[in-house]
Amino acid sequence: MWFGKKRKTMAEEEQKKTEEPKEEPTAETKADAQPEEPAAKEPAAEDAPAAEAPQPAEPDWKDRYARLLADFDNFKKRTARDREDTYRYAEADILKDILPTVDNLALALSKAEDKENAFVKGVQLVHDNLLKALKDHDAEPFDSIGKALDTERMNAISTMPSDAVEEGKVLFESKRGWTLRGKVLRVADVVVSAGKKAE
Repeated sequence: MWFGKKRKTMAEEEQKKTEEPKEEPTAETKADAQPEEPAAKEPAAEDAPAAEAPQPAEPDWKDRYARLLADFDNFKKRTARDREDTYRYAEADILKDILPTVDNLALALSKAEDKENAFVKGVQLVHDNLLKALKDHDAEPFDSIGKALDTERMNAISTMPSDAVEEGKVLFESKRGWTLRGKVLRVADVVVSAGKKAE
């Protein structure tokens, strides 16, 4: 029958296909089949080795050591000076607290009428002993009357016209000034002359 022949021819054709030798790929077909390799990238500017930074110069250790020794020596001298000042002026606060008592005793003695009175003599004795104690600690009063105003040692509390005292000089003290080893312990409160009174 015709469909039997047709089945036979189809089977023969399939057998021929399997028997036909497969073509080996040629160099051209291989080249076509293989994907192209990407071209080697040129190294970017970033990938290029960076230029070596200049090395810092070696520090001068001898100079640094000499400076350190000088700084330390200055520190020792400054510390010794501060310690000596602390010892020298440690009693300053106590002496300053005694000065108002000395002022009051001096004021009482200046107002006393009978200098030979036993009570007045007793006050004079206490005043003298306090002055001696202050002097033993190198505390001394300084005079301001008749001198030009020195703002480091004097505090002008007022001005007053005067025919006898030149303008700008101290007319009188309301509180005496004191020094301790040459350093001002207490400034003097003074009244300064304003010169002759205007007519």
